[in-house]
Amino acid sequence: MTSPPAEPHRVVIVGAGFGGLEAAFGLAGAPVRITLIDRRNHHLFQPLLYQVATASLATSEIAWPIRYLLRDRPDVTTLFANVNGVDAAAKRVLLDDGDAVAYDTLILATGARHAYFGHDEWEPFAPGLKTLEDATTLRRRILVAFERAERETDPERRAALLTFVIIGAGPTGVEMAGTIADLAKDTLPPDFRNIDTRKARVVLIEAGPRVLAGFPDDLSAYAHASLESIGVEVVLDKPVTECTADGVVFGGNRLEAKTIVWAAGVRASRAAEWLGAPADRAHRVQVLPDMTIPGHPDIFAVGDTTTIADPHGKPVPGIAPAAKQEGRYVAALIKARLSGGTLPPFRYKHAGSLAQIGKRKAVIDFGWLKLRGNLAWWIWGIAHIYFLIGLRHRLSVALSWLWIHARDQRAARLITQGSSKVTQ
Repeated sequence: MTSPPAEPHRVVIVGAGFGGLEAAFGLAGAPVRITLIDRRNHHLFQPLLYQVATASLATSEIAWPIRYLLRDRPDVTTLFANVNGVDAAAKRVLLDDGDAVAYDTLILATGARHAYFGHDEWEPFAPGLKTLEDATTLRRRILVAFERAERETDPERRAALLTFVIIGAGPTGVEMAGTIADLAKDTLPPDFRNIDTRKARVVLIEAGPRVLAGFPDDLSAYAHASLESIGVEVVLDKPVTECTADGVVFGGNRLEAKTIVWAAGVRASRAAEWLGAPADRAHRVQVLPDMTIPGHPDIFAVGDTTTIADPHGKPVPGIAPAAKQEGRYVAALIKARLSGGTLPPFRYKHAGSLAQIGKRKAVIDFGWLKLRGNLAWWIWGIAHIYFLIGLRHRLSVALSWLWIHARDQRAARLITQGSSKVTQ
């Protein structure tokens, strides 16, 4: 009597971001059955999310349906669902509708959201930028502020409408500030009659001593000078202590502003809480060298939900290339385990850091090579286009950027999703 064929190894991946999707791609051809769970139906290219928020790109240019990306993978089942826990003893992922999904191996790629350092009440006034919904919310607020200013006759209220505050001077904050300044000074002036959009104030506030703290000092100084050259007011060493619908307080000074963007910090998902696992101050799971969670050799964590040291002892940065490397490593380790082998510990290879400053300047740190200015901007653009999925998206983004570069025009200036209120 022949025995029935063995059931495929069940791999559940929670999160279809860079790390989760890369793990799914890396498991192609393995004797596994994959279930990919995400609360949204699309994979998002987060590095360009700020360009949606500032009307440079449309949402469809940086996001792709998960099912479309995996349509040729019969071994992958995609579930549109929200995970709210893990029963590690029973090896089940718990969904918020009471359902559960069994696993043999679990990969947590649940990402992170913005953190307000104990002031979650600030979120309605200063939205962050992690999802398409965040980007369209900010785009609406930015564009509506100019529309309201066009009708406003009171000078003080008009000034508040034309003041844009970005809190946090990391790459997202610097890129947002520079692009809003470009929008106000290059794109919008011919479109309005009662206001001069070039008089808009863009204020970048950083609690630390410099912008782009993760970059070398010389590139940070260049970014600072470049921001000021396009009209961005850079405020350093002054943390924000109050944030309301009418403005912010920093360094004891109040600034009236109707549009505030939060780019100051992130907080990981609840993965560590689900498993009672060790975590850092940002709630990122402290994984072992093989990317498993302590005490759970069958559970991996990758991407923004985790923290692990690089070869120099520093935390691996929360950027897309790092998440993809982790996802590829976990997939390779699962394959090795299934064949009775193993792999050396994960080793992160830093490919470089990039940040755009306005539409014709950027800084790039490859470690062995530092670039700045127009050449860096072109390399920044080519690198981002290269990592987009599909020829159509690459061509669409390239044409959008070429149009902005040549004509100072942004085609995605549509006010959608909500009323004309600046703060809701």
